Formats: sequence, structure tokens, C-alpha cells
Amino acid sequence: MSVLEVSHERGVTTLRLVDIERRNALSAAMLRELVGAIDAAEADAASRVVVITNAGNTFCAGADLRERVDGLPTPRLDELFTRIARSRLVFVGRIDGHCVAGGVGLAAALDISIAREDVTFGFSEVRLGLAPAIISVVCLAKMRDADARSAMLRGNRFDAREAARMGLVTSAVPAGDLDAALDDVVADLLAGEPNALAETKELLRRVPSMDTDDAFRHASEVSARLFASDAAREGMTAFLEKRPARWTSDASD
Repeated sequence: MSVLEVSHERGVTTLRLVDIERRNALSAAMLRELVGAIDAAEADAASRVVVITNAGNTFCAGADLRERVDGLPTPRLDELFTRIARSRLVFVGRIDGHCVAGGVGLAAALDISIAREDVTFGFSEVRLGLAPAIISVVCLAKMRDADARSAMLRGNRFDAREAARMGLVTSAVPAGDLDAALDDVVADLLAGEPNALAETKELLRRVPSMDTDDAFRHASEVSARLFASDAAREGMTAFLEKRPARWTSDASD
């Protein structure tokens, strides 16, 4: 039985974690299906956005502890995070349940995440004799050092608004506003030109690690290439003519 439901609409691929019995744990099956679905979306020229959400009251409980206790091979969580970071697609979290350990990492790995304000987050690893090792790569990039030290060393639970303040998710909203907030984000993303979104993701990934001279050199090359593109010409012309750009109608087909 699949642990992931996949649907497509107007350039948006939705991946719903549905392994409710295991609290949507990052089992070998879950990671295999997520990576496969992301690869399929990446190969679809019409795809622009990937939404990851959940069934049940847990977004993701982290590693499947039953598999670990049984000594099964450790799934490659880093492979999933790397695919998300390097994908041309924009990944949006609709976090409709609790996030624990690796689940916090999954939320943080996404480009934009909106959480229901009454769900909780927590780095529970130290209470299991573990450390938040793999997920530290994506979480520490978004957190203040003081927040990271407190949350990861204490292993306590905190609410979605605190998770948003820490930078682990983008925002926390009342349960009744979750879908409307998601729709607003997706609508904004579909208004962006697909290649421009991909180039922006790449800038966000690469520029922070560059020194200033290299960053300006790289950014200047990207800027010149994009200004000379047919897409930019269409976008600027559409703006001046006060009409929607061509790619916005493509997304509504």
C-alpha cells in the first residue's frame, strides 16, 4: 500500500503523506515514494510548485523507529533534502499536524511552509539517545544560534508560532485559515515565470556561501542572462501593457 497520495492541478503537484499508522514517519518506503514523486514532477514541464501536506494529526514524526530498532538500513534523508534544494520547482509545506525530529527537518527543508498554529514542533532526538544530525544542515541555516541551542539540546515541544519565530517555518495561521493562506502563496508562485523561479532558488542556495566579489560576479551574470531572455522581454512588455504575462495563462490550462 502506498504511503503517499499524489495529485496534479494547474502546474501544482500535491504530495500528501498518508501513513497515519506510523505518524507519517520517514520510513524507507516514505522516502522512496517522496523522491520518486519529486523526480516525476521535475520531469513534467508543466510542473511549477510542489505542495507537501499530511493526512492525520501528525505532519511527520521523523525517522521510523521500528525500522531503526530492527537494524534495517538507514534511509537517505539527505538525498530528499538535496533534491528539494536543487530542484527547479518551489516546495511549499501545508503543515496540518505535529512535527517531530526529522519532521521538523522536512518542514525546514521546504522553500515556504505554512503551519496550523495549534500544532507542535520538537527536536526529540536527545531524549532518544540521538542527535538531530542530518536535519541540522537544513535547520541551522534558518535558525538563530541561541534558538537552535535551546531547542535541540532541551528536546522540548514548542508551538507553530514559536517555530515561525525561529525561522523553521514561514508562518503559523489558525486552522480555518490554512487553505486560504496556502492558496495565496501558490497563486503568487504561479504568477512567477518558471525559469525565473528556478534561477531565484539557485541564488538563494548559492549566494549566502559566496564571498562578496564572487557573489556580485555570479549575480551579474545571472541578471544579464535573464534580462536578455525571451521570458523577461515578455514579462516586461506585459507589465508595461498592463496585462497578465503569458505564463500565467499557461498555469491555468
